[in-house]
Formats: sequence, structure tokens, C-alpha cells
Amino acid sequence: MASLNERTEVRDNMRIDFNVPITMDDGLVLRADVFRPVKEGKYPVILSYGPYAKNLAFQDGYPSAWNRMAEKHPDVTAGSSNLYQSWEVVDPEKWVPHNYICVRVDSRGTGCSPGFIDHFSPRETKDFYDCIEWAGVQPWSNGKVGLNGISYYGINQWHVASLQPPHLAAICVWEGSADWYRDMTHHGGILSTFWENWYDMQVKTVQYGVSERGGRSRVTGELVCGPETLPDVELVKNRSDFGAEIAAHPMDDQYHRDRSPVWSKVKVPVFSAANWGGQGLHPRGNFEGFARAASKQKWLEAHGIEHWTHFYTDYGREQQRKFFDKFLHGKDTGWGKQPKVFLQVRYPGEKFVARAENEWPLKRTKWTKFYLDPAGMTLTTKKPTRGGKLSFASMGDGLTFLTPPLKEETEITGPSALKLFASSSTSDADFFIVLRVFTGDMKEVVFQGAIDPHTPVAQGWLRASHRKLDKKLSLPYRPYHTHDEKQPLKKGQQVELDIEIWPTCVVVPAGFRIGVSVRGKDYAYPGGSGGKLSNFKNELTGCGPFLHDDPRDRPMAVFDNATTLHFGGAKAPYVLLPVIPPKKTARRR
Repeated sequence: MASLNERTEVRDNMRIDFNVPITMDDGLVLRADVFRPVKEGKYPVILSYGPYAKNLAFQDGYPSAWNRMAEKHPDVTAGSSNLYQSWEVVDPEKWVPHNYICVRVDSRGTGCSPGFIDHFSPRETKDFYDCIEWAGVQPWSNGKVGLNGISYYGINQWHVASLQPPHLAAICVWEGSADWYRDMTHHGGILSTFWENWYDMQVKTVQYGVSERGGRSRVTGELVCGPETLPDVELVKNRSDFGAEIAAHPMDDQYHRDRSPVWSKVKVPVFSAANWGGQGLHPRGNFEGFARAASKQKWLEAHGIEHWTHFYTDYGREQQRKFFDKFLHGKDTGWGKQPKVFLQVRYPGEKFVARAENEWPLKRTKWTKFYLDPAGMTLTTKKPTRGGKLSFASMGDGLTFLTPPLKEETEITGPSALKLFASSSTSDADFFIVLRVFTGDMKEVVFQGAIDPHTPVAQGWLRASHRKLDKKLSLPYRPYHTHDEKQPLKKGQQVELDIEIWPTCVVVPAGFRIGVSVRGKDYAYPGGSGGKLSNFKNELTGCGPFLHDDPRDRPMAVFDNATTLHFGGAKAPYVLLPVIPPKKTARRR
């Protein structure tokens, strides 16, 4: 077996330990790069553990994302050689000068770490725990370890925090999902194809042993996926059949619970940063984590634009550093004045207004029911008196209900919920709910989302056979489904459905309209393609890569159906929206 080149160098004002071995409790050796101040001493640690190859340059692994960020946000590249920038983890050149040690660990089976890939599994979470405890007792460590990173590097923070590693002092979860079933693999019980495609594009490409196919480090010239070249048959043996495993667990069973946090055990200080446009993957976990984690010290921030950008901008990085200065260095950097909730309130045209709040959802929310009126396909605050029914082909564009032009500017900030009464021509039906905004002349207002440039205001999903509610966890504005048993429909059977719509924020100008679409398939932006990114298979058509088009999960014999909405009498469907009264204290960015 070829060996890794373990060594220490001083370069770019950092002492860098390459390919440091970290031995797991089963004897497997993972590899890490450690970036330290040149001056000897004991410093706090910012650690990340994940699958994207620790020394693969951002520019090489994700060129389209890097080019967009570097072009539009010059503060990201300023003050750094950008040789050590990697996908979704901190740039050590911007942290080491502030007396932090940055540790990047290649997770089991990826990059320079051998082993079997099994994402978010108990085995992987225990590895993460062992890495934290290793970092906490090194001679260069002050014993305090913080976790920071985007997406994967945020998701697994929730998981490992549930194990309460003794040296874990704080976590910064930047756009990180939490619930493996509800946030990530099965939206409302409907299988998301994201993870199988992601596995092909972003993990198999940097699996340990892929050799030259994984690329070389810009810093050292060495292979980023280890010194061995493994044949394809060995690579297959060394990884889970990820998409098939997810599809094999259509209910929220032990497989999913093993890959989800235990909120009562997450007690470490938390900084949770959400993206309004992350519909389909991230925002739900950040809001749920802030609301449900047992931590006594926790903060929430929410922003817009691409999901990788603000993690690296001065705006995001300075907040992260104030947080960690407080809990890892013990410094008084003004974090004590940080509002518990800090929102970048979103306006059409990609405009944002920063505003401090005290809680989530906001206490002053005016929860408002907008009833779906079949007579004029409208949304109205007055309950309709007439009944009726409306049917739509599930593979068509569905039904859209609209408010009249708004008389005054209206802010919608928070989670939403939709109540429907529906039936199907088959034994089941999938509901794709889209909260939308239109101009006065009916042009849809969309936003640069976390991935897709044409993201609607908010989305929700529910499979009718998964309509059973968890009465203990459900809230009027956040129905919570058990997903523990299927309740098939009988042809024409009317059922009551409560559908969660993920948290969002938009200030709708006077004269604009708010809309709710009820569909049987994924939203598609009517204004044309959003192009492609280098790290995703599909063209961006409004939902990014977060699609629900797996025929194993959605056989046409069941889901290519006629769906009917019912109205009248006790059946008064409505969308519950979080209308926010104006607040005077706001400042523009």
C-alpha cells in the first residue's frame, strides 16, 4: 500500500501539518490537514469533517460556483492567496491570523481517508466525535473545539452535538439540514432524488482511491484522494449503495432516526444560519434547530442569495468569528449584543434589510388565514359561502389561487401551513405546494435561491397516504407528520390534509399579489432555464437539484392521476400565512 506524505511546512504565514493521522476506535486511520499559527502556543480549534477532499481547491472542484462568487463578492477573495479555499469549509488564511487552528478531516472513505462510505451513519458520527476529542487534547490545542461549515459540514454538526463530545465548545451550522427524513430524503413522504445524484457528482468523484480522476492539490501537487489507485470493483465495495438504501426506507424508521439529531441532547452554544432560498434542503433544519435544540445559548441568522456565498463574505465570516471569539477564546467581542434572531428581510429585486428580532417565529406575527375560493380562484380572508370542487391532472400545472392586488405593502416572514380537503382517482396523491408572488401584471417574482436562480417564495409537500399527524409536535403553523404508516386512499375518498410550507421571508409591495399553487409534480419556473452548475446533473428549472421524479417512488399508475379539491360547509381550505406588522427599527445594507 502506498503511503501518504506526512509533513509540516511553514507557508503563507501558517504552520501546516499535512495528512495528520487520526485513529478511530475501530483502528481505521483518517487523515487531516492542520493549519496553525506559526507562533507556538495553545489555540482553539475550528474543525470540519466531511467528504469533499480536504485539499481539493474550491476553484477546481466547483468552478461555476467559485467564479460567480469571486466575481460578485470581491471581499471573498481579498486578503487570501485562495490556495487553501475549499468547498463549504473555512479559509484558514482568514482564521489562523486570529489565533485559530483549522483542522480539516477527510471523512471515512473519501479524500485521503480509506474505509467504507456510509454518510451520516452512526459510524460516521462516532468518527466525528473521535476527531473532536483528538483535537481537544493535542499539545497545540487550548481544549476548546468549535465546528463550522456549510451544508454537509453543518448537517453533521447537529448529529455529533447530540453525542455531547466533552471538548465541543460551540457549533456554527451554516445552512445545515437536520432531520434526515423530513428535511432531506422524503419531503412530506415523497422521495427526493437529490442525494443519489449528489452521491454520483460530489462523492464518488473524490472517493479514496480514484487517483488522478480526483485531481491534485494546488498547494502540494499531490493526489487529493490518496496515494492508492483502486480498481472500480474495489471502489464499489468501499461505498454504500446510497440511493438504493434511501429508497428502501420510505417511512421514518430507525435508519432515518440514526441519521437525525436528538434535540434534547443538543446543548452546546449554537449559531444557526439559514437561507430563505434553500427550499428543498436546508432552511427547515436551521429553523427547527434554533427552535428545538436544548441549548440555552443559541442564535439564528437568515439571509438570501447562493447558499455558499455569505459563509465566505465579510458579512458572514465576521459574525462567525465574533461567535467563536466568545465561546472558544473567551473574548468580549460584542457578541453579547448580538440579537437572538438577525434577519435579512427579503424584498423583490434581491434587496435585503437587516433587522434584529428576539424569537422565532416572531411574537408579533399576525397569523392570517387566506381561504381558497373556487368561485374566482382567489385567496380571501373571508370564508367563502359557496361550495364546489375543482379537479386537476397531477402531471399538469395544477391550480393557482391569488389574492387581489394588495392595498398595502405586506411582509410574510415565518413558517406557513395549508389545509386542504382532497380526493384522488387512484390510491394516493402527491401534493406540491408553492407559495408565490406576482406583480400587478402577473409576472412571477422569483429569487436567487441557494442553488437555483429562479426560486419561488416557499414550498411544501405531502403524500396523501402520509397525512397522519403527530399531535404532540404539530403546531398550527407547522404540521408535523409521523411518517410511520401509510393510509392509502380509496378512489374518490375525501381526506383532510395539513401541509407544512417551509419558512420564508418576503415583503410584497402594494399592488402585487400573493399566490398559492397546488400541483401534483415539482414546480417549474415558467420564465425559462436557469442553466446548469458543474456539480449537479440537472438543468435548473426552479427547484434546483431537489426534485421528486424517481419512478420507483412515484409510479405513474398511481401518481399520474386526477386530483380533486373539495370546498363548502366544514370544508374550508386555507393557507395560514405569517403576516408581520411593520417595525420601525430597520437599517438597509
